[in-house]
Amino acid sequence: MNVNEFKLKQEITSAAQALFGFVVLALVLTGIGGTIYKVIAPDGWVAQAFGRSLSAGVAALGSLAMIAGLAWFSRGWSPSPHRRHRVSGLMVYAFAGAGLLYLARLVLQGTL
Repeated sequence: MNVNEFKLKQEITSAAQALFGFVVLALVLTGIGGTIYKVIAPDGWVAQAFGRSLSAGVAALGSLAMIAGLAWFSRGWSPSPHRRHRVSGLMVYAFAGAGLLYLARLVLQGTL
């Protein structure tokens, strides 16, 4: 293999990695946006919780606030940086999966 073929292979690999990164970024942003929409939409998760009763809505919002608070306080208590990296990677791919589901539902049903 000569030098030019090696450089071409590196360029193709770099372009493929950049394309994969762009697709993952687009899916993550779609997942985050779709989740936010599902929470605050007129027929979303919060409206459904408040539609049942005031106490159920307050309990749902309180649960979300408690989870957010625990996540905020626990970010410094991770036992190792390697574990933090794994959890953040899991969150990225979870939102990417949610984005893929939201896009599939939008294409197939025309609505989120």
